[in-house]
Amino acid sequence: MTNSTSTTASTTGGAGLRAGRREWTAFVVLLLPLLLVSMDVSVLYFALPSISRELDPSATQQLWIIDVYAFALAGLLITMGSLGDRIGRRKLLLFGAAAFGVASVTAAYATSAEMLIAARALLGIGGATLMPSTMGLVRNMFRDDKQRGQAIGIWSGAMAGGVALGSVMSGIMLEHLWWGSVFLINVPAMVLLLILAPLLVPEFKDPAPGRFDLLSVPLSMGAVLPVVYGLKEFAADGFSALSAICVAVGLALGTVFVRRQLTRRDAMISRELFRPGRGFGAAISLNTIAAFAMMGSAYFTTQYLQSVLDMSTLRAALWSVAPSLAIGAAAPTATAVAQKVNRAYVIAAGFVIGAAGYALLTLTGTDSLWTVLAGAAVIGMGIVTVMALVSDMALASAPAEKAGSAASLLETGQEFGGALGMAVLGSIGTAVYRSDLPASAPAAARETLGAAVAGTDRALAGLAQQAFVHGMQYAAAGGTLILVIAAVLAAGMLRGPAAAAKAAARAQGAAQAQDAAQAQDAAQAQDAEGDGSEVAPARMAEPAM
Repeated sequence: MTNSTSTTASTTGGAGLRAGRREWTAFVVLLLPLLLVSMDVSVLYFALPSISRELDPSATQQLWIIDVYAFALAGLLITMGSLGDRIGRRKLLLFGAAAFGVASVTAAYATSAEMLIAARALLGIGGATLMPSTMGLVRNMFRDDKQRGQAIGIWSGAMAGGVALGSVMSGIMLEHLWWGSVFLINVPAMVLLLILAPLLVPEFKDPAPGRFDLLSVPLSMGAVLPVVYGLKEFAADGFSALSAICVAVGLALGTVFVRRQLTRRDAMISRELFRPGRGFGAAISLNTIAAFAMMGSAYFTTQYLQSVLDMSTLRAALWSVAPSLAIGAAAPTATAVAQKVNRAYVIAAGFVIGAAGYALLTLTGTDSLWTVLAGAAVIGMGIVTVMALVSDMALASAPAEKAGSAASLLETGQEFGGALGMAVLGSIGTAVYRSDLPASAPAAARETLGAAVAGTDRALAGLAQQAFVHGMQYAAAGGTLILVIAAVLAAGMLRGPAAAAKAAARAQGAAQAQDAAQAQDAAQAQDAEGDGSEVAPARMAEPAM
C-alpha cells in the first residue's frame, strides 16, 4: 500500500509520472462517492410526497429537508479542502464516507421530520469532505498532464450524469420500496469505498501545512451560507428584504474572510494559488459562470417538462436522461481536443456551444419537447466542456500540496454559480411570466406556474403556460448573451496561462521520453553484464570535431 505523506516531491520522476493500472483502478473507486454525492442533490424529488405522508413535516420543515444538504455542503467545502491538505486527503475521504453511510441509514429510518433534517445535514457534511478529497486525490495520482486531463474529463461527465441519474433511480425504487430506500442506495457503495480505498488509494497531504486557522472556519461558512440562502430565496420568491440582507451579510463576512487570508501566514486559502500567471483565479471565475448557465437552464427545463408538457415526475426524469448521454461524452472529447489546441480556445468554444443551446431554447413553444431536449443537450455539452478544462487548469496550476484547497474553491464557486443562475435567469423568467398574466389572475397563479396549472381553470392554465414559455425565451436570450461574453473573456484571460501549460506539458513529455531511453540503456547494459557480452550503447556522444 502506497502511503506518500508529501506531494512536494512527487512532481519529479520522469517516466514514473504516468499513472498505471493501480491508479486507474483507484480512480474508479473514487468515482463512487462522486456519483453518490451528485445523486443526492436530486434524490428527494420523488420521495417528498411519501415523506410528507409518513412524517407530516410543516412547510418550513419540508424546505429544510430539501435545502439543508446543499447548505451544509456549500458552507463546509472550503474548510474540508484545507483540512484534507493537513490531515491527509485519503483520511478525510474515509471519514466522510463513514459519515455519509451512517447519515444515509439514519435518514432511511428517520421517524420524524427533525431527525430527517439532522440526517440530511450530516449527509451534507459528509459530502463536503468527499468532493474536494476526490478531486484533490485525482490531482495527486495523475501527475501526467494528458492522463490528468482524461481523468478530470471522466470525473466531470460522471458528476453531470449523477444528478440526472439520482432522480430516475429514486423514482424507480419508490415504485417498489418505501421512501427510505432512496437513501440506502448509498450504503453498499460507501462500505465498498471504506474497504478498497485504503488498499488502492495512496495518501497525500501537505508536509508543512502550518497551524489550522480555526477562526476562518466560521468566517468562511458565514460568507458562503447567507449568500447561497439569499440567492435561493430570491430565485423562489423574488426580491425581498430578507434575501437582500442575507446576501449583504454574506458579502460583508466574505470581505473579512478574504482580508484574513491576505494577512496571515497560516491562511486557510494559500495566496500562492492566486499568484499572477497561474490562471487559477480566472479558472475559478469561468467555472462559476459555467455553473450559472447549467443550473439556470435546469430551472426552466424541469418545469417545462412537468408543467407545460404535463409529464409526471418520473416521465420527466426519464426524458431528462436523454441529454445526459451526449453530455457525458463531451468532457472526455474536450480533453482530447485540448491536447492539440490551446485550451483557452477550446474553453471559449465550449461557452459558444452553450450559447447555441440557449439560443435553441429561445425557439421553444408550448409543445416543443425535442427543441427543449436538444437545447438542454447542447448547453450541457458546452458547459461540461468548460468545467472539465477549467477544473484541470485550476488543479494543474495549484501546488500539489494545496490540491484539496484548490478543489474546494472550484466546488464552492459552482455552488455560488448555480444559486446565482437560478436567481438571475429565474427572476427574468418570473418577471415576464407575471407581466403576461392578466391582473385578474389569482395571486397563487401569478406566483408560480405549478399553482396555475393545478387549478380547475384550464383557460388560465393555458395562458400561464404561454407566459412561462415567453419568460423562458427571454431568460434564454439572457443566457445566450452571458455565455458569448464568457467566451470572449475565456479566450482573452486564459490564452497566456494555457500556452504556458502546454509548453510545460511538452517539456514534461520530452523529459519522460529521455528518462525512458536512459532506463532502456541501463537495462541493456545490465543484460550485457549478465551474459558477459558487450552491447553498444543505444546513443553515443558525437565525437569532438
